[in-house]
Amino acid sequence: LLAYIGVSMTLFFVARFSPYEWHKPHPCNSDSELLENNFSMLDSLWFTIGSFMQQGSDILPRTMSTRIITSFWWFFTLIIISSYTANLAVFLTVERMQVPIEDVNDLAKQTTIKYGTRGGGSSAAFFSKSNHSTYQRMWQFMSSNKGVMINNASEAV
Repeated sequence: LLAYIGVSMTLFFVARFSPYEWHKPHPCNSDSELLENNFSMLDSLWFTIGSFMQQGSDILPRTMSTRIITSFWWFFTLIIISSYTANLAVFLTVERMQVPIEDVNDLAKQTTIKYGTRGGGSSAAFFSKSNHSTYQRMWQFMSSNKGVMINNASEAV
């Protein structure tokens, strides 16, 4: 919003101060000294929002200074809309990952993910001597499945 208003005001003031932006409204009447500028504040706002929405307008800049400002605005618009489109595509196509295990109770209840400890270590002793039902269930799972109890760290990897 700030960029939109800033560019619109810049276009308005640059077009007002540039002598080449002023033109005769009736080019057939050469006696007329009346000059007109297409970039009023409302027209500048309309031109800027029209170019942001990639719709264009009937008002086009005549001088090099207003064309340069317009080119920078078009480039900014291109980057913003491309970023929005890319982020929208990613948001709509990426699946949300569901975490199957959030705590030790979830780990004890499931059987698809294998887990274990080092055989003969303090962790194995904790699970085997625990009075807590969750840890007892986990010890039963570890002792009944082959390959989950390891002897050294290189086996775990």
